[in-house]
Amino acid sequence: MNKEELIERTKEFAHRCVKLGLSLPTNTLGKHISGQIIRCSTSVADIYSVACVAQSGKSFISKLNIVKEADESIFWLEFIKDEALVKPELLKELITEAKALTSIFIASRKTMVLNNNK
Repeated sequence: MNKEELIERTKEFAHRCVKLGLSLPTNTLGKHISGQIIRCSTSVADIYSVACVAQSGKSFISKLNIVKEADESIFWLEFIKDEALVKPELLKELITEAKALTSIFIASRKTMVLNNNK
Protein backbone atom coordinates (compact mmCIF):
# COMPACT_ATOMS: atom_id res chain seq x y z
CA MET A 1 0.00 0.00 0.00
CA ASN A 2 1.42 3.38 -0.95
CA LYS A 3 1.01 6.62 0.99
CA GLU A 4 -1.84 7.92 -1.18
CA GLU A 5 -3.81 4.72 -0.61
CA LEU A 6 -3.17 4.92 3.13
CA ILE A 7 -4.24 8.58 3.17
CA GLU A 8 -7.52 7.55 1.53
CA ARG A 9 -7.88 4.58 3.87
CA THR A 10 -7.44 6.74 6.97
CA LYS A 11 -9.89 9.33 5.61
CA GLU A 12 -12.47 6.63 4.89
CA PHE A 13 -12.00 5.29 8.43
CA ALA A 14 -12.56 8.80 9.81
CA HIS A 15 -15.69 9.32 7.69
CA ARG A 16 -17.16 6.03 8.89
CA CYS A 17 -16.39 6.87 12.53
CA VAL A 18 -17.94 10.33 12.15
CA LYS A 19 -21.13 8.78 10.79
CA LEU A 20 -21.12 6.33 13.69
CA GLY A 21 -20.54 9.12 16.21
CA LEU A 22 -23.39 11.16 14.78
CA SER A 23 -25.71 8.15 15.05
CA LEU A 24 -25.13 7.65 18.78
CA PRO A 25 -27.82 8.57 21.30
CA THR A 26 -27.97 12.23 22.26
CA ASN A 27 -27.86 11.53 25.99
CA THR A 28 -24.82 12.52 28.08
CA LEU A 29 -22.92 9.28 27.41
CA GLY A 30 -23.70 9.27 23.69
CA LYS A 31 -22.57 12.87 23.27
CA HIS A 32 -19.34 12.23 25.16
CA ILE A 33 -18.45 9.11 23.22
CA SER A 34 -19.48 10.73 19.94
CA GLY A 35 -17.03 13.55 20.53
CA GLN A 36 -14.25 11.16 21.50
CA ILE A 37 -14.61 8.79 18.53
CA ILE A 38 -14.93 11.69 16.09
CA ARG A 39 -11.86 13.43 17.55
CA CYS A 40 -9.50 10.45 17.61
CA SER A 41 -10.55 8.94 14.27
CA THR A 42 -10.27 12.23 12.39
CA SER A 43 -6.90 12.81 14.07
CA VAL A 44 -5.65 9.54 12.58
CA ALA A 45 -6.42 10.80 9.07
CA ASP A 46 -5.20 14.33 9.69
CA ILE A 47 -1.92 13.45 11.38
CA TYR A 48 -1.04 10.76 8.82
CA SER A 49 -1.64 13.25 6.02
CA VAL A 50 0.67 15.73 7.78
CA ALA A 51 3.27 13.00 8.36
CA CYS A 52 3.41 12.37 4.62
CA VAL A 53 4.73 15.87 4.00
CA ALA A 54 7.23 15.78 6.86
CA GLN A 55 10.50 17.52 6.10
CA SER A 56 12.69 14.81 7.63
CA GLY A 57 12.68 11.20 8.72
CA LYS A 58 12.67 12.28 12.35
CA SER A 59 9.66 14.48 11.78
CA PHE A 60 7.87 11.61 10.04
CA ILE A 61 8.68 9.28 12.95
CA SER A 62 7.35 11.84 15.39
CA LYS A 63 4.10 12.12 13.45
CA LEU A 64 3.75 8.34 13.39
CA ASN A 65 2.97 8.55 17.07
CA ILE A 66 -0.58 8.73 15.70
CA VAL A 67 -0.66 5.13 16.73
CA LYS A 68 -2.00 6.56 20.01
CA GLU A 69 -5.00 8.00 18.17
CA ALA A 70 -5.63 4.78 16.25
CA ASP A 71 -5.39 2.77 19.46
CA GLU A 72 -7.74 5.23 21.19
CA SER A 73 -10.21 4.68 18.35
CA ILE A 74 -10.16 0.96 19.17
CA PHE A 75 -10.93 1.76 22.80
CA TRP A 76 -13.94 3.94 21.98
CA LEU A 77 -15.31 1.54 19.37
CA GLU A 78 -15.09 -1.30 21.87
CA PHE A 79 -16.66 0.91 24.55
CA ILE A 80 -19.58 1.63 22.22
CA LYS A 81 -19.93 -2.13 21.73
CA ASP A 82 -19.72 -2.80 25.49
CA GLU A 83 -22.41 -0.20 26.18
CA ALA A 84 -24.58 -1.67 23.40
CA LEU A 85 -25.13 1.78 21.89
CA VAL A 86 -25.33 0.32 18.38
CA LYS A 87 -25.65 -3.17 16.94
CA PRO A 88 -22.35 -5.08 17.32
CA GLU A 89 -22.27 -5.99 13.63
CA LEU A 90 -22.05 -2.27 12.80
CA LEU A 91 -18.81 -2.07 14.78
CA LYS A 92 -17.04 -5.25 13.69
CA GLU A 93 -15.49 -3.85 10.50
CA LEU A 94 -14.55 -0.53 12.14
CA ILE A 95 -12.81 -2.30 15.02
CA THR A 96 -10.96 -4.55 12.55
CA GLU A 97 -9.89 -1.49 10.51
CA ALA A 98 -8.77 0.43 13.61
CA LYS A 99 -6.63 -2.55 14.65
CA ALA A 100 -5.20 -2.87 11.14
CA LEU A 101 -4.30 0.83 11.00
CA THR A 102 -2.70 0.62 14.44
CA SER A 103 -0.57 -2.31 13.26
CA ILE A 104 0.43 -0.48 10.08
CA PHE A 105 1.54 2.61 12.02
CA ILE A 106 3.48 0.55 14.59
CA ALA A 107 5.28 -1.36 11.83
CA SER A 108 5.99 1.83 9.86
CA ARG A 109 7.37 3.58 12.92
CA LYS A 110 9.63 0.63 13.78
CA THR A 111 10.93 0.50 10.21
CA MET A 112 11.60 4.25 10.12
CA VAL A 113 13.39 4.17 13.50
CA LEU A 114 15.60 1.29 12.34
CA ASN A 115 16.38 3.02 9.04
CA ASN A 116 17.20 6.34 10.72
CA ASN A 117 19.54 4.71 13.23
CA LYS A 118 21.75 3.24 10.50
